[in-house]
Amino acid sequence: MASAGDNTHTHDHNHHRHDHYHDHQHDHHHRHTHEHSPGDSRAESWVGPDGRVYHSHDGLAPHSHEPIYSPGYFSRRAPPLLTRDFSERAFTVGIGGPVGTGIFLLASLIDNQPLPILHRKTALMLALCKHLRDKYSLAAGHMGLPYQFDFMFSSNGGLLTTYNSQDAPSLVNSSVVTNDIFTKEDGEFLIKNEALPEERIRAVETGGCPHAAIREDISINLGPLEELSNLYKADILLCESGGDNLAANFSRELADYIIYIIDVSGGDKIPRKGGPGITQADLLVINKTDLAPAVGADLKVMEHDALRMRDGGPFVFAQVKHGVGVEEIVNHILGAWEVATKQKRH
Repeated sequence: MASAGDNTHTHDHNHHRHDHYHDHQHDHHHRHTHEHSPGDSRAESWVGPDGRVYHSHDGLAPHSHEPIYSPGYFSRRAPPLLTRDFSERAFTVGIGGPVGTGIFLLASLIDNQPLPILHRKTALMLALCKHLRDKYSLAAGHMGLPYQFDFMFSSNGGLLTTYNSQDAPSLVNSSVVTNDIFTKEDGEFLIKNEALPEERIRAVETGGCPHAAIREDISINLGPLEELSNLYKADILLCESGGDNLAANFSRELADYIIYIIDVSGGDKIPRKGGPGITQADLLVINKTDLAPAVGADLKVMEHDALRMRDGGPFVFAQVKHGVGVEEIVNHILGAWEVATKQKRH
């Protein structure tokens, strides 16, 4: 209760208690702190000077979730930050999309060999680590492969890959960061199954806002990216976000080039549904085209809608698991890398 002239008031509830301090009378633009039970992480929300509702939780920095009133336009998308220092963090490719759409793209960017479909996403990551760590052992002559690959996982278990042009004297240097919403199970799974040395596996809990880790509060991903970039002098970082909805997209402060992946199994309506990823990504990938007959999707309809929604922006039909369309995707990435870094591809 608040007494006259007192600027401190206390609310009592049957499930928790929280106090508020403010320097104004009954203007509820102030922080609310909730602690539901001992040991729970604290969650705060408040209205900032700009009128937006901000909150902080689960270790993330304060951030808001701005309403999106339009999917936006490809021609008006945020431009890459071409003046940033790529020696601090290598050219970063952000790969996003709904759950289950992206892991084969990253696998095929590294190796066009088809991978088995496993029931658990983390099990697929484990198979990928074990498959690549020996196959990509680079000697001084680099065995015909001009890049060194380094691996880690980011944003709900998505694969994050770095590669550079330095010849490796032995096996590929690999690192793993797993992101889960509330657990570290993926990291523990990889450690238990000896995907990589334990010291190269880090588990990160993103909390209740997985998309915030690629947009509003990117620090949770920037740290590992910058560390790997500096440790291994990477040329390119590939960062896959966790599966999210059509409203998710990367911040330009995190991704210099953005790829958004959808798949045919969602139906031919997906491109016209729009969303910032579909309309504003630098490249849209429509994956699993071989499933179109099974789900009754019309690829001509998807092509028409993708052209319309993206205002003529590029998109690729792909069967990434089988290597179809992967070379075109790689060419888009390397073309953007050349423009941004003023370097020539190898």
